[in-house]
Amino acid sequence: MTSLRLSLISPRPLPETLAAHAYDLMSEVVSGDLQHSSSNTDFSAMAISGQARPGVDLDTLRAELRSPAIAVGVDAAVVSGELATAPPSLVITDVDSTLITAEVIELLAEHAGRRAEVAEVTERAMRGELDFAASLRERVAALAGLPVRTVDQVRAAVQLMPGARELLSAVRATGGRFGVVSGGFMELLEPLAAELGIDHVAANRLEVADGVLTGRVRGPIVDRAAKAEYLRAWAQADGIPVARTMAIGDGANDLDMLHAAGLGVAFCAKPVVVAQAPAAVTFPRLDAALAFTGAVSGT
Repeated sequence: MTSLRLSLISPRPLPETLAAHAYDLMSEVVSGDLQHSSSNTDFSAMAISGQARPGVDLDTLRAELRSPAIAVGVDAAVVSGELATAPPSLVITDVDSTLITAEVIELLAEHAGRRAEVAEVTERAMRGELDFAASLRERVAALAGLPVRTVDQVRAAVQLMPGARELLSAVRATGGRFGVVSGGFMELLEPLAAELGIDHVAANRLEVADGVLTGRVRGPIVDRAAKAEYLRAWAQADGIPVARTMAIGDGANDLDMLHAAGLGVAFCAKPVVVAQAPAAVTFPRLDAALAFTGAVSGT
């Protein structure tokens, strides 16, 4: 039999009517006794789990849960398989607007006096309206002539997303591995990853000549396809089944990675990503994503 986990999370108390509806839905598709748990710490979370009856239509179950949950501003997901009862063994996140609160390329562009135009291109790329590699080259070109020291200034201004440290701690506590893969830049990411003790890191590199940025990147661009490839490669290197991985991201360039993972979670994401991802967290608390799995004590 397949394990099922239905989860509800919200920055506010969960409506009792939605909780009752979720319990009724699971009662219809699960054999034996339901396991119910809840938590009220930095966010509200409730989970109902059990063994699925033969022939359960998960897509129908998700649709019957999602509509009333969205109506009251609650994030909901139904997870099946190993992650329904166990924590992920490998968690991989996007960086800009996911692990950290800002888009680094926009912070760099501000020093060049071109933040508005770069932000517009970034927004369109994250919505999936532009080819990511081409849009990145266009945005990096706006950085030409910036002194390398600008990168250090921007690095000092970067702030972690609320819940990022808690997510890392929770993954470590269960013996898991953690990776970050970004369409941003290694020059900012490597020091951050070293500080946080992150296991795997991948991002683009800025080209520098005579102490200034040339407006180009070095080497292959970390795009949508590359992110999924890194997830698979890191899982293989760590000896972890892909079914035990979780990926978290906010933009269209994360979609391949979200679909490749055992569970993909859209985080404060663009509508196109929320619509296509298996699960979504719509409020800025990164560790809330773990509540969709059997990972969090009390949920």
